[in-house]
Order: sequence, then C-alpha cells, then structure tokens
Amino acid sequence: MAIPVVDPAHYTGQLAEKREQIIHDFACFEPPELEVFTSPPSHYRQRCEFRIWHEGDDLFYAMFEVDPENPKDKRIVRMDQYPVASRRINELMPRLREAFLESDVLRRKLFQVEFLTTLSGEALVTLVYHRPLEDAWEAQARALEVRLGIMIIGRSRKQRLVLSRDHVWERLEVDGRELVYQQVENSFTQPNAQICRAMLSWAREVTQGSESADLVELYCGNGNFTVALAENFRRVLATEISRTSVASANVNLQANQVSNAQVARMSAEEFSQALKGEKKGRRVSEMALEDYAFSTVLVDPPRAGLDEESCRQLSEYQRIVYISCNPATLFDNLQVLTSTHRITRFALFDQFPFTEHCECGVLLQRIDGAQERLDA
Repeated sequence: MAIPVVDPAHYTGQLAEKREQIIHDFACFEPPELEVFTSPPSHYRQRCEFRIWHEGDDLFYAMFEVDPENPKDKRIVRMDQYPVASRRINELMPRLREAFLESDVLRRKLFQVEFLTTLSGEALVTLVYHRPLEDAWEAQARALEVRLGIMIIGRSRKQRLVLSRDHVWERLEVDGRELVYQQVENSFTQPNAQICRAMLSWAREVTQGSESADLVELYCGNGNFTVALAENFRRVLATEISRTSVASANVNLQANQVSNAQVARMSAEEFSQALKGEKKGRRVSEMALEDYAFSTVLVDPPRAGLDEESCRQLSEYQRIVYISCNPATLFDNLQVLTSTHRITRFALFDQFPFTEHCECGVLLQRIDGAQERLDA
C-alpha cells in the first residue's frame, strides 16, 4: 500500500482521472451524468493511526509502504507530519512526541498512537502499549490530557483505561441544520467529515418526497444516514450488527431528537430472513415489521459488497440508495439490480484524495413491470 503523496496543485487533475475512470467503467449501465463531490485537497482525514518506532533514545511516528512486487517487503517511513490528516492531528503530533521523549513512563513499550478528531477540534488519542499500564502511567497521562487539551485512552493486552471519555462529538452542518454524532473510539466512522456532509446532503436530496412511506437501512453504523434522512420519511427502521455502533446510533437519534426511527441489532442476512418470515424471536417481534410500508432501502455495505441473495431482496423495493466504498463490487451488484431498476442518480464522492479509492452513491428506481418479467 502506497502512502498518499498530497500535492494540492495536482488535486483537480487526479480527481478528473477518477471521474473519467468511473464514467468508463459504468458506461454499460447507461447512468445519468456523474455528480462529483470534491474533498479538501489536504488535511481531510479526521482519524488515523501510526506505529511508534523506537531507535535508541529516539522515537517517531511511522507508517509502512508495501512493495507491490513483494508484499512481505515493507519500508518504514518516518512521519513527522501527515498532510492527509486533520490540522488538529498535525498540531498534536510533535507535541505528543515531545511528551513521550520527556517521559520514560509514557514512552516505554509504546507501540501505536491512534487519533480521532472532529471539525471543531475535539481530539481523542489512544495510546497502545506492549506492557501493563500502572498508576504512574495514568497520573502522567492525565496530566498530558490537561496540558494538550485532549482525551486519552490507554490500551494494552486485556486492559483499556478511559481517562475522560471514549468518544468525540462531531457536529456537521447539513442543509442548514446541525447534526450531532457521537463517534466512539475503535468503531467505524466516516473519516472525511467534509465528504460525509456532501454524502448526507445528496442522500437527503434523492430521497425527498417520501414523507408518507418508510425507509429501511442496512449497515447503518452509528446512525450516520439514519439521523440525516429521518425527516424525509414517515418511519425509519435501521439495522446493524455491531453492538457498539447500535449503542451509538441510539445515542445519536436521541441527541438529534429523532423520534421516528429505531435501530435493530441484526445482520442484513437476518433481516432478510425476518422479512420473509423465516426468522422469529424477540428481536424480530420488537421490530413490528407489519407496521411498516417500506418504499426505499438504503444500503452502505462493506467493501465486499452484497451477495446475490441480498441484491434480490433489495430488488423488491421501489427505490434503492446504494452507497459504495468499492466500485468493483458495486459494478457486480448493479448487474443484478439493474434487471429490475434503472439508475437515476450517480455520484462520486472523493473520500480519499491522492489514492485510487472511490466512494460512489447510486439511486435506483424500480422499472414498471419488473416483477412480472422476473416471474416470467
């Protein structure tokens, strides 16, 4: 894996290349004009992690560059600054390193540093060690929290010491409204906050006019889309398998005063079985599926995309909003979905500038008579 080389002067060109690649790769589906959402060209990533490399009395942040010809060959790259990361992370990097160099207690067997920051400047720093953490470490870490205006978590084998709290509060202005999100350490959150705002605004726009119908959301995470889309629908049912993310999603619904949504801890596969009546039990009965009239499904799957059975389940909805972090699996899934639906909106969100990574958004509308053709 290559470490991104940030050069704002070349950002427009690299984004144009991504745009042309996506247009070329998906031309067979005859989508509408691609909508492109630009990222800040630097300091766009709100979370990242570094190894700590010890050399004698010195230590520094490190990342590893992998030789594509020989994946076992990794080159250590010293990172004194990292223009991919938020300005808050870059401001903290030298100050933390200085604190480590000054303290044998804080530096001894320090293995990794993980940063989670927000647009408003909140910072949660996780220090990962290859040794037990004792009272002396906690005392110095607490002093460091005050000195740098941060929150610290200490981790080692079978140990997790939360000194202040285990989350930050991200605040995103979307379509003139401030949305508040609890983001918990070591759980998934959208890393590029500005692109996240664009994704939420786009999803809100493409789902307008559904106030009398319901939304089902699969892979909802911490309620990122759930919170933003709830006012577009009569009711929302969101599902997620991660216990931590479900807890955060419920906190975020309450924090944003969303009263027409519920989050069920359930995998996409289990939910499909519940819809077909093949899965019973307390969790299924609590969802009261019979009370919903789903018109729209939103899915934001992992890089592996959806299996064929999940795609066929999505095909039963009038409208599909598909957020994809992997164009290759999106392409495969669209080969199934476009047998019943047509693409009416298509977007590229540049989540990770100066990499080959592309995030896409697709709105699909059901074709009249699609079920009859399938049955035939």
